[in-house]
Amino acid sequence: MYKLRSCVWEITLACCFSCKYCGSSGGRAREGELTTEECLNVADQLADLGGRRVSLIGGEVFMRPDWDVIVRRLTERGVRVSIITNGFLFSDQLLERLKKVHIESIAVSLDGPEEIHDKYRQKGSFARADKAIDILIQNRIPVSVISTLHSENVPCLEEMYNYLKGKRIFAWQLQACSPMGNAAKTGLDYHFNFNTVIDFVESHLSQAPFMLGIADNMGYFTEGEGHLRGNTSGKAYFTGCRAGLSSIGIDSVGNVRGCESMYDDYFTEGNVREKTLEEIWNDPDAFSYNRHFALSQLTGKCSSCAYGYKCGGGCRSYNYFTHGKLYEAQNCARNS
Repeated sequence: MYKLRSCVWEITLACCFSCKYCGSSGGRAREGELTTEECLNVADQLADLGGRRVSLIGGEVFMRPDWDVIVRRLTERGVRVSIITNGFLFSDQLLERLKKVHIESIAVSLDGPEEIHDKYRQKGSFARADKAIDILIQNRIPVSVISTLHSENVPCLEEMYNYLKGKRIFAWQLQACSPMGNAAKTGLDYHFNFNTVIDFVESHLSQAPFMLGIADNMGYFTEGEGHLRGNTSGKAYFTGCRAGLSSIGIDSVGNVRGCESMYDDYFTEGNVREKTLEEIWNDPDAFSYNRHFALSQLTGKCSSCAYGYKCGGGCRSYNYFTHGKLYEAQNCARNS
């Protein structure tokens, strides 16, 4: 029996941007997105299944008029809710709505110095994100920053670090850009050396005024692994892809996947309009790429790696979109 713990839920694909590396190709809302009542029902199902943490994403979450209604239902059921935003739509009215729904935290996407950030998103977007971060901090709403890394902004990590030191954020997460959605369509150069980023994180961990770490699509099991994922305990080891084992993803029309970064119909396990979440989650044939995983499925250098039984070949999504082999982390920092 698998226990659901966390969910990433795309509540709308509508967005005020169409970023060059947006994995979901956000912009316009999908046709037939879940209604308010359907979303509230899904929120109840998540709580009933034992989900304890939900991250709401878009598109842009705040483009959906009833975002706070959905958040309130989740928090009333004891679910901790965070929101990932581009920070562009912040206003006094939005801030007041945020204060009323007991958000755990807000993560603002900020991908480099102003010139680079605006180049890949929208002119003026850095300034608006910067202002949003300051407003959140001033109003004591916990705020973190997420940076999506590619060939052009990795050389700017030091500059970004010095900028963020002046903010009272609680965390900065670095994640690798994956060639899906707009990143695949635009031919963006997503390649960079993972070890460069790991070296940067390791050299700043001890003095950083916030938690600093890498996402699960980077690594794995280099010497400092236990400290690299934003946890100061030194025990935050990557335990393999959790898609379908303890986490799920839901998109704005109700499709359910093991992870919302697995943005391909190949990974869709069902739809909440056709089955309950419990039926989808407890289907013995669902999420088979992880639930039926065997070490014999590891390929490439992962097949002979001493950490294969822990790592399982790294991030399924990043593997799938970069080279198509689910059980082989070709960009593994340990084996590169």
